[in-house]
Amino acid sequence: MLVIKLIFESFRFAFDALRHNKLRTMLSLLGVTIGIFTVISVFSAVDTLRANLQKSVNKLGGNSVYVNKWPWLGGEDFPWWKYLQRPNPKLKDFNELQKRSQTAGAISYEISMGGRTIKYMDHTAEGVDINAVTQDHNKVSDFDIAEGRYFTDIDSRTGAAVALIGYDIANNLFPQGHPLDKQIKLKGRYVTVIGVFAKEGKDMFGNSNDKTVLIPLNFARDMVDVQSDNYQPTIIVKGKKGLTDLDVESELEGLMRSIRRIKPGEEDNFSLNRATLISNRLDEVFSFLHVAGLIIGGFSILVGGFGIANIMFVSVKERTNIIGIQKSLGAKNYFILLQFLIEAIILCLFGGIVGLGLVYLGTLAVSAIADLNIVLDLSNIIFGMSIAVVIGIISGIIPAYSASRLDPVEAIRTN
Repeated sequence: MLVIKLIFESFRFAFDALRHNKLRTMLSLLGVTIGIFTVISVFSAVDTLRANLQKSVNKLGGNSVYVNKWPWLGGEDFPWWKYLQRPNPKLKDFNELQKRSQTAGAISYEISMGGRTIKYMDHTAEGVDINAVTQDHNKVSDFDIAEGRYFTDIDSRTGAAVALIGYDIANNLFPQGHPLDKQIKLKGRYVTVIGVFAKEGKDMFGNSNDKTVLIPLNFARDMVDVQSDNYQPTIIVKGKKGLTDLDVESELEGLMRSIRRIKPGEEDNFSLNRATLISNRLDEVFSFLHVAGLIIGGFSILVGGFGIANIMFVSVKERTNIIGIQKSLGAKNYFILLQFLIEAIILCLFGGIVGLGLVYLGTLAVSAIADLNIVLDLSNIIFGMSIAVVIGIISGIIPAYSASRLDPVEAIRTN
């Protein structure tokens, strides 16, 4: 009951301070509000970037390894002239890896045939990315099919003239719907639509299946040289269940060196890339942003803490008579101390709640403008409110202690 009484009294005094001294109190709370807003918004932004990045990594294949000519990441001294002379992945590499690999659960050979225009009757879709893949593409990459089906093994082996198309392409070519089993024209060839990708939107890497046409690699072999450098051939290897991408990469390095007959001591003439390398590199940036947010928010909260302390000293002075009366009626020192300390905490929480409200409004605005899935994690909210409580304790402890040590007789005489 004592605790409830203390909280109620402190809340009433804090509310009176807000009501009677609106401008002074609001200006003092501004630092806490800005600080909590900064800390929570930065943490929310970092969590949002990390969540969307992870989503992009999952699309590439969480434990998949990409065999490429070029590395995805490089330092300041990037030896591009060395990588330029490397051979692209070949079908021979792909076939040998299929035979020899013990860690691979799925292997796909894929090419990108660039932006094209495709047609269906009087409708056209421009800037379409045509990708040709082998059968295991659906196992090494993450995507959903809204209508229809994926390639069968027979489709892939025989090079059937079939295709999966992106959501935007389906809307452009078939505004009335029902794209399945229709024949579209690409590169002078007719192919039958057997599936439509679910709508995705661009991820953080700029990838999306919304404007993509997927065809079997053996069908593409009749149209282009699927081993040409122009089509950026890539081999994607996904590890068996229970194996990490590092396990797969370790085996692949030895197999590729053996397949290409690279002598001991010679450098690799291929690159093994993992999507997790990108996320790990960006995690370093996210860690820096976390620290930066804490520092910037910390300065604002520190200023707000001084403002709260000023309010509490003024409040003690204004209520000296009341303190004297409370003590003369038997109020203990700890009661007076807790009363002012809880009041300081409540004032800081007011500022924190306003800052949290601004963060929430900001998430709604960003979601509406950028079509992003904003992450406002409960742990960040609790962390921000905890900071507000700590600042309230630190800024209120000295005024509260001075109030608790007042002499009741002198306090009552004070005008």
